Amino acid sequence: MAGTGILVFPSPPPKVCKNTSVSCCCSASVVVTPAIQQSSDSNTDNDNIAPKSSKKFSYRRASPSVRWPHLKTTQNNPSSDTHLAVVSPTLTHVVDDGGFEVETSNPEGKGESRDVEGLEPLEISDESQEVLGRVSKTRVKKMNKLALKRAKDWRERVKLLTDRILALKQGQFVADVLDDRKVQMTPTDFCFVVKWVGQENWQRALEVYEWLNLRRWFSPNSRMLATILAVLGKANQEALAVEIFMRAEPILGNTVQVYNAMMGVYARSGRFNKVQELLYSMRQKGCEPDLVSFNTLINARLKAGSLVPNLAIELLNEVRSSGLRPDVITYNTLLSACSRDSNLEEAMKVFDDMETHSCQPDLWTYNAMISVYGRCGMPYKAEQLFKHLESKGFFPDAVTYNSLLYAFAREGNVDKVKEICEEMVEVGFGRDEMTYNTIIHMYGKQGQHDLALKLYRDMKLSGQNPDAVTYTVLIDSLGKANKITEASSVMSEMMNAGVKPTLQTYSALICGYARAGMQVEAVETFDCMLRSGIRPDRLAYIVMLDVFLRCNKTKKATMLYREMIHDGFTPDSAIYEAMLRALNSENKVEDIQELIRHMEELCDMTPQALSSLLVKSECCDHAADMLRTGISNGYAVDHENLLSILSSYSSSGRHLEARELLQFLREHTESPKQSLTEALVVVLCKASELDAALKEYSNARDFGFFGRSCTMYESLVQGCIENERLADASQVFSDMRFYGVEPSESFLQAMVMVYCKMGFPETAYHLIILAERKGILFDKCTIYVDVIEAYGRLKLWQKAESMVGNIRQRHASVDRKVWNALIQAYAVSGCYEPARAVFNTMMRDGPSPTMDSINGLLQALIIDGRLNELYVVIQELQDMGFQISKSSILLMLDAFVQAGNVYEVKKIYHGMKAAGYFPSMHLYRIMIRLFCKGKRVRDVEAMVSDMDQAGFQPDLPIWNCMLKLYSGIEDYKKTAQIYQQLQEAGLQPDEDTYNTLIIMYCRDHRPEEGLSLMHEMRKVGLDPKLDTYKSLISAFGKMQLPKQAEEIFDELCSNGYKLDRSFYHTMMKIYRNSGNHSKAENLLSMMKEAGVEPSLATMHLLMLSYGSSGQPQEAEQVLTNLKQTGFNLTTLPYSTLIDSYLRNGDHDIAIQKLMEMKKEGLEADHRIWTCFIKAASLSQHTNEAIFLLNALRDAGFDLPIRLMTERSELLVSEVDNCLQKLEPMEDNAAFNFVNALEDLLWAFELRATASWVFQLAIKRCIYRQDVFRVAEKDWGADFRKLSAGSALVGLTLWLDCMQDASLQGYPDSPKSVALITGMAEYNMVSLNSTLKACLWEMGSPFLPCKTRSGLLVAKAHSLRMWLKDSPFCLDLELRDSPSLPELNSIQLIEGCFIRRGLVPAFKDITERLGLVRPKKFARLALLSDEKRNKVIEADIEAGKRMLEKSKTKTQNRRTRMIKKFRRKFSPRANVNK
Repeated sequence: MAGTGILVFPSPPPKVCKNTSVSCCCSASVVVTPAIQQSSDSNTDNDNIAPKSSKKFSYRRASPSVRWPHLKTTQNNPSSDTHLAVVSPTLTHVVDDGGFEVETSNPEGKGESRDVEGLEPLEISDESQEVLGRVSKTRVKKMNKLALKRAKDWRERVKLLTDRILALKQGQFVADVLDDRKVQMTPTDFCFVVKWVGQENWQRALEVYEWLNLRRWFSPNSRMLATILAVLGKANQEALAVEIFMRAEPILGNTVQVYNAMMGVYARSGRFNKVQELLYSMRQKGCEPDLVSFNTLINARLKAGSLVPNLAIELLNEVRSSGLRPDVITYNTLLSACSRDSNLEEAMKVFDDMETHSCQPDLWTYNAMISVYGRCGMPYKAEQLFKHLESKGFFPDAVTYNSLLYAFAREGNVDKVKEICEEMVEVGFGRDEMTYNTIIHMYGKQGQHDLALKLYRDMKLSGQNPDAVTYTVLIDSLGKANKITEASSVMSEMMNAGVKPTLQTYSALICGYARAGMQVEAVETFDCMLRSGIRPDRLAYIVMLDVFLRCNKTKKATMLYREMIHDGFTPDSAIYEAMLRALNSENKVEDIQELIRHMEELCDMTPQALSSLLVKSECCDHAADMLRTGISNGYAVDHENLLSILSSYSSSGRHLEARELLQFLREHTESPKQSLTEALVVVLCKASELDAALKEYSNARDFGFFGRSCTMYESLVQGCIENERLADASQVFSDMRFYGVEPSESFLQAMVMVYCKMGFPETAYHLIILAERKGILFDKCTIYVDVIEAYGRLKLWQKAESMVGNIRQRHASVDRKVWNALIQAYAVSGCYEPARAVFNTMMRDGPSPTMDSINGLLQALIIDGRLNELYVVIQELQDMGFQISKSSILLMLDAFVQAGNVYEVKKIYHGMKAAGYFPSMHLYRIMIRLFCKGKRVRDVEAMVSDMDQAGFQPDLPIWNCMLKLYSGIEDYKKTAQIYQQLQEAGLQPDEDTYNTLIIMYCRDHRPEEGLSLMHEMRKVGLDPKLDTYKSLISAFGKMQLPKQAEEIFDELCSNGYKLDRSFYHTMMKIYRNSGNHSKAENLLSMMKEAGVEPSLATMHLLMLSYGSSGQPQEAEQVLTNLKQTGFNLTTLPYSTLIDSYLRNGDHDIAIQKLMEMKKEGLEADHRIWTCFIKAASLSQHTNEAIFLLNALRDAGFDLPIRLMTERSELLVSEVDNCLQKLEPMEDNAAFNFVNALEDLLWAFELRATASWVFQLAIKRCIYRQDVFRVAEKDWGADFRKLSAGSALVGLTLWLDCMQDASLQGYPDSPKSVALITGMAEYNMVSLNSTLKACLWEMGSPFLPCKTRSGLLVAKAHSLRMWLKDSPFCLDLELRDSPSLPELNSIQLIEGCFIRRGLVPAFKDITERLGLVRPKKFARLALLSDEKRNKVIEADIEAGKRMLEKSKTKTQNRRTRMIKKFRRKFSPRANVNK
């Protein structure tokens, strides 16, 4: 008999499972088949993995004839000493310095060997024993022929059935073979079938067992149950074994064989508690345990943990206390555990006890002792025992040689290893798997991986099949050498060879992946190991915890940690630290407390050690609790931990907790209070809690504590510098000097910088002098540079010049930075000549000038305002060989931008682009601001594009400038796009952004959106400007929404805003336009209450309000009051009063007021002219108009009456001269005059005259040049702000131009033509309504735009056809009437300026049909009253019929849907379904 070897990672920490196994058999002739067995081992360095394997291989030297080839022995000669052949226990050789262990193990546990392999149940028939080859004690040895035949045939029957079952393919069932019944099987035969099948495939063995249960053949049976439990135990299928055992236990009763088998299952995984429970259960049920039970119990205990002192003797005494005598298997099991743990002391105690109790050692006992010596680093002691074997009556076998070989291989003695190998071969032992594994491991430890791989290849070529140990050794060695690719390849070869990886194999590969940073592969390998049924050991757990924590998989790490604790393992401090940090980041307090409890109970950590670990893990609350606990228990204060905890408290703003902890320390420790205060101040400074530090420092100073720690003062000053609290830094420095604390050199340098920043260069220079007197010489010239620059900022360049002179006297040469600082000091004061002198000195004496020197010269010119000399200096410097840098160009560019010189800016900018330079973000910003101010849209867009190419993104000030630009040019669509781009860039709008957008909405006649944006602005904590409020109020007034305007105004007044006069004027205009004149009058008193005195403009607005309400007498009273108050009156209030009388139809009174004005010395001006002309244009009769114009002539202005009565062609020059005089006048004098004149001329059919007056206004730029744009291929027109007469003149001229263009084919028209009318009114006339009435009468294709009010749109094709075919367009020439008509040709109706003859038809059509399409309106307007009445009535009847028809269709559709619904959900329909 022999065992096999396995390489494992040794590690002997406490509470780690160990594995050993013993076996015995009932006959010396029975060949024991050993197997690799798994064992859990890990060392304190967490670097190795303990093996555990279920992979079996046959050991070829199992029989005596093979084990001792030099002896004449045969396998069939039984021992004459005893009927039992004692099998040696597992011999385990473990490398305790981080290598693998070579283990020889028996496949079955001791209990399982006797129960399963020996098959010795309590109830065994004589026939069965004979079949098994055993001699019954109750019968004679003579067998009859039937028994002889049975004994001969049972192996063939079992082998036949086993081969057929194992030959089944996947998807085929065992039942197909068993139901065939080709041979007659006995219960014993089926037991062997289950066992033999289970050696290859435990799933098939379980199928056989279940099939027997279903057929109720030979089961339940204790022998069969023990057999299947042994099979499942070897396959590591503990859960299935427990299920089968629990199911069969009530039926089988008290059978020691079954209990021993189940104990063996638990013992394999080291579950000592479970084995104890089964042993207790046996006794409870009256089933007395036998020696196999106790051997199994010992085996489980040794696997559950390492040997503690005297544990082996205690276990032996426990066996004896049960009335049993330990046998050689018991002792060999204990010796194997000593070998695994390298525990020579315990091994000697067991061996001595064995001799004391007269238990004869066997070869396996000596092999175990040789293994112990080898494990303990005593190879020569092992060799000595090896040489004395023959004297003890034993011959060495292969295990003995391999154990001795391992002892020297562990020490790296290559020569001795070779010597032993040669001796093995000489005595007839070839190199077997154990031999190769040992040598491969030795080479791997020595880093000779090529030799290890070569030996591995030689092993395969020699016919030896590498086992799990071989592959594990190679994978571990390659993984430690960072050859993870080769390690993975070896793993693949192992799987391809059909060798099942062990725990050590998986652990070695996982460690390799983790070491190489391949976390994903490590997790996959770990999952694969778990799926294969292998439980991890300590190192595997630690490695996977580290992997999960590195991948931020805290939940998985926590679950794995709990499994680890459940299996009896504990992590090291590094893993605990990583887990605590991860749990703390996720604020899992309960899990942290669980870990702290485990560290206290399982790892026996002291409060100090726990506190330190918690501080490192950033769990400062728990660390503080542990610190308090430790101090309460008498431990000393760990100042490093204390500072870390205080720093954490301070950084999180928890100053109260920090003070409480310090107070606790003051009360419970003998530490000096001064050091605690200084520690707190330093920690607060490091945690950037300067206010708290200064407060603590101030309190300590008030209580009489005077710190002597330079560190505390330096921390305070450094904190003040970082927070730019320079005054506090100066105060702390003064305290430091007062208390006599000597500052360091670095501290003095910091204070020099502080005083320079504070603008006290004299004090800074004084500190430098004091330092030099104390022997401190500052090597860094930056100290002097800071002082010189401080002098320069204060424009004390004389002091800077003197300081540089002193430096030149003390030093042989002056640093370049000092010269540059002096040039900069001159530059700040604009002193170019002294700066140039320094520059020349540098050129002459050195060091040579740099770009900073050149920039200083340029800066001096710029500050002195000598921009025109910049190019001259640049040219001089280039002639001297200097290259002008990008910084110099940017400096010039900035100067020209600040000066507003767009030409030079563009010139320099384009030159920079050509040279590959791009400005800074600041320069882009100010250039874009300059271009936006000049409304240079293309330049702005080009520069934004250049910014993108240069890698800059526009910031908020740039977007705001662009918003103002596009809003200013009334490109509101582009403004909205810019705002959208601003939001897409992730920028938050500021006050400027919101104000610009609100004003844009007001200009675009969308005040509601502006108001909504203002509410949004307030939500983000921004307040609009008063101008923004004013724009909103004005916009609501223009949109005739006085209620909203009044709400905003009242809100401003109630919130206490100081409103100026313009707000009240705006509200007066709104009340005037809305007809609420009483509120306009109340505003006058509100102004006085608010402390705003009404002005002449205010009274004028009030007069306008009264005049528009038809109360000219009230307006006259206001004028009288103005006269009494002594205001210097102009024609403005008189024009307002006259206009109100004219609107009211009191023409005589208006003329009377005109005469009164003249008597008071005021001549009629453009305001008076415009009032009378507007009134004349609205007169019903021509005589009334002539009367008003004559009154104007009497007042000294006869041009209007002459245009009405004389030939107008002769008056062109006079009209032109008049317009020329009116152009520069305020209040749009020329514009209002032309509008009124055009209304007059159009109303009394002087349309040719109106045409050339219109063209004169365009020529004089009184009207816009682009009022219609046919020549620009736009064909659009914009008549906004024109009067009705002007718009009708412009419309006729526009149609004529379009007709000519359409007939000539040039310029081309767009797809659609737009006419902008706007929604405003002029002189009580709506331009939009007037133009629509005119176009509708003509039957034009223009229609109102659906998306925008005040806009008429026509398709170009329809427009061209209408211009060509419409009778209204046959003659578009404007002519004067030969004589003035008796009546006004235009009538004002509902704010619409309509041809007088069209008024009845217009009223009839609009009142009865509403708004109709232009062509239909034109047809109806041309019909006689009778025909039009019939057509309208027919149209109304047709509409009613259509409405009735539509209602009928709707009702029918609804009826059909109801019927369909009822049919679908009726009870009959449901029954049919």
